Amino acid sequence: MLEYAKVILPKVSFSKELFRKELNKCIHWVEPEQIQELYIWCHENFKEMYPDVLAEAFADIAA
Repeated sequence: MLEYAKVILPKVSFSKELFRKELNKCIHWVEPEQIQELYIWCHENFKEMYPDVLAEAFADIAA
């Protein structure tokens, strides 16, 4: 599921709301041991574009 997230999130990054929706789905679909990797990947790729969305989505998850 992590690989799916890496494919779909860049494709929907043109829309903040669509990105938020898909990111939340991806967070719930990835295996628990992959959450940290998803967090790091998202911050490497989307931190400048959507820092607020990332902070909100990973608020209860990321360390």
